[in-house]
Amino acid sequence: MDYIAPQSIDEAVAALKSADSNVQILSGGTDLIVQMRSGRKSPSLLVDIKKIPEVSTIKWGPDGCVGIGAAIPIVKLSAVSDFAATWPGVLEAARLIGSEQVQGRASIGGNLCNASPAADSVPALLCAKASCLVAGPSGVQTVPVEAILKVPGRTSLGPGEFVVSIQLPRPPSQSNLTYIRFIPRTEMDIAVAGAAVSLTVNDKGICTAARVALAAVAPKAILVLSAAEAMLGSDLGDDVVKAVEFAARDACDPISDMRGTADYRTHIAGVLAGRALKAAAHGARGKQ
Repeated sequence: MDYIAPQSIDEAVAALKSADSNVQILSGGTDLIVQMRSGRKSPSLLVDIKKIPEVSTIKWGPDGCVGIGAAIPIVKLSAVSDFAATWPGVLEAARLIGSEQVQGRASIGGNLCNASPAADSVPALLCAKASCLVAGPSGVQTVPVEAILKVPGRTSLGPGEFVVSIQLPRPPSQSNLTYIRFIPRTEMDIAVAGAAVSLTVNDKGICTAARVALAAVAPKAILVLSAAEAMLGSDLGDDVVKAVEFAARDACDPISDMRGTADYRTHIAGVLAGRALKAAAHGARGKQ
């Protein structure tokens, strides 16, 4: 196995483009190293992107948008008070990834590109309307997070492409985002199901914008458009909560495994979506 640590986007793209299909990108490595040790992955080339400045920094735009470098460890992101104040729901989801020791290396970019259906940060990113800056042979382009996801363990990134940063727009003032998951243990486990809800309310408490996303109940994290539509223009009362729970269950296409049956996952997804809606609504109304 060969190893390189490019110090620029162009250098990384050139290395990835010239390599065979068995190349792997090293960001945090908390998944990749485990997979290599178990023999599930044996890359011929390892491209360590952590020395690229754009991949390892947080950048704020004039419009309040924030760009999170794809290789920034979650512990470093947690220490940025402005980010914690602006996107507490995204940070809350990211801090569910592994242990505090794991978060010393793990990144949101890696959590996304590992392409696990149960990745905890991804539903929050979907609800935050996040996008990725993707570098490749054709230059740098902006790609919505939902377009990055493909199937378990695979993204839509082509040869020579990698995620440089994740872009989050500034949320409206009376909005909130909540992610809730269910796991068999109290911590450090993979979600049986997860649900994220983001919403915005007006001065009368009426929902003016909403997004609902689910994890671990389909081949990839999914947006549930029908659930969001049920929330728009409503006061987010009990009838709306039930409608969101039903829409979430209807969108599920889970597998059965050691953590739960498909029926159980479907049921739990609805419960979590309803609870996330209530929590998000409470937080948004608290900002009125």
